[in-house]
Amino acid sequence: QCQLSGLWQNEQDSLMEISSVRDDGGFHGKYLTRVTLTGGCAYISPLKGAQQQPGEGGWPTFAFTVCWDKFSNATTAFAGQCFVDTGGKETLTTMWLLREAVGSLEEDWKATR
Repeated sequence: QCQLSGLWQNEQDSLMEISSVRDDGGFHGKYLTRVTLTGGCAYISPLKGAQQQPGEGGWPTFAFTVCWDKFSNATTAFAGQCFVDTGGKETLTTMWLLREAVGSLEEDWKATR
């Protein structure tokens, strides 16, 4: 079975560390992105999430948010699923949605990526 807790690295060399997953599925951790909106240095940002407990033989789904409050006025929501291949390698697959603050309702069209 796939375990979310631990250190993860993605294709962009960003790092994510997830604490142990509580009995209710909740977890927290830290995210260090190598990709920033401003192109500046990245900082460690907190993350909070929840894992859906998998059924018999299933792979857990999960979601978490990261607030980039140290260097950007944006928040990203991730949703994904954890898999283990036949060799025992754990892989997280995710989709993300980033919301950046804008100055007016007229600019709302460009705020979500």
